[in-house]
Amino acid sequence: MSSLFEAAGLENEAPRPLADRLRPRSLDEVVGQDHLLKGEGPIARMRKQKRFASIVLWGPPGVGKTTIARLLADESGLEFEPMSAVFSGVADLKKAFERARARRQAGRGTLLFVDEIHRFNRAQQDGFLPVVEEGVITLVGATTENPSFELNAALLSRAQVLVLKRLEADRLELLVQRAEAELGRELPATSDARTALLELANGDGRYLLNLVEELFALDRDEPLTPADLSTYLQRRAPVYDRDRDEHYNLISALHKSVRGSDPDAALYWLARMLEGGEDPLFLARRIVRMANEDIGLADPTAIHAALAAKETYDFLGSPEGELALAQAVVHLACAPKSNAVYSAYKAARKAASETGSLAPPKHILNAPTRLMRDEGYGDGYEYDHNVEGGISGQDYFPDTMKDRPVFYEPTDRGREAAIGERLANWRKLREQRRRK
Repeated sequence: MSSLFEAAGLENEAPRPLADRLRPRSLDEVVGQDHLLKGEGPIARMRKQKRFASIVLWGPPGVGKTTIARLLADESGLEFEPMSAVFSGVADLKKAFERARARRQAGRGTLLFVDEIHRFNRAQQDGFLPVVEEGVITLVGATTENPSFELNAALLSRAQVLVLKRLEADRLELLVQRAEAELGRELPATSDARTALLELANGDGRYLLNLVEELFALDRDEPLTPADLSTYLQRRAPVYDRDRDEHYNLISALHKSVRGSDPDAALYWLARMLEGGEDPLFLARRIVRMANEDIGLADPTAIHAALAAKETYDFLGSPEGELALAQAVVHLACAPKSNAVYSAYKAARKAASETGSLAPPKHILNAPTRLMRDEGYGDGYEYDHNVEGGISGQDYFPDTMKDRPVFYEPTDRGREAAIGERLANWRKLREQRRRK
């Protein structure tokens, strides 16, 4: 049969992609995951002890999750049974478990590899528990999502989560060198273009090898330049899921960059989220929160800038309105910081929950009826505007509160410095009045 294919100029099998041809043949050939595979790494220890437990491999695309699972099966002598949670359901799981039980009776174990394991619902995830506990299967799950949020606690307690890292430039360069050795020629690219190619891959080894294969297929005489790459290769959209882990990671980075007074980092994370397709109004709401939580009265104009950015975006839309969000982010990042009001409000809420039934002192109560006047409502109240300096120094806490709490303590930054001086004088006046 093969001679017929050859006579027709055809191959028995379809040509395999470069990424598949370069798939590591042993765990020692896997790049970029030495923290798991070398020294005292968890997989290295399993190999030494020849005891392979169920694991969940968590990491970005193209860093070796499937490869590691396949090689673990080869090294441990287990039957490798792959499935994808995207295309499989309860019936597929039951069949896989039945095959694993049959193998076990024949004296052979099964490594069940479940790609995108987070796509299984809670009930489906619970289905793994008995077969893992009984040792029917060794489970290796792969996910790009945070297992803490996406996987059952019961399943996580039976499988060790191992975090895979995105591939750094030197590891990606090693993959390019392997491709050159496989194809027997150098990549047709200048050194600058080669560096740009590694950046395009964004830590994804499989994607890099696909790009390399495209460049080799061009069969050019002249080396490619960085400008040529933009012509021949399409830049991949940033990895960003608006409703998943990356969303929370990036908004945390933006908020903390603003809090840390770094406008450049704040602009970078803002741009990353907008480029990834984040809802600008979600960002506007978070910017308003930053103004209240992290700046407050140190710069009272911050909240106005944040609200103005939201109104401007509503008026202009994208992309023009995004500049208003950027302006607000820079304003907040450059502003003096204070969480004094934020902390004061939390402390006041705690005190209110603990003393919620105490009545206000009678001297600050209104007395619209004769009975209320007879009961002493409003007795001794001093109208602050009629007092020199505009403050009477009266006590406004409930009479039965022994200690007068101080919730708001201004910082010495921005406008709060002047507020702090005023409050210190007023608190001193109240203390003097209480002692009389």
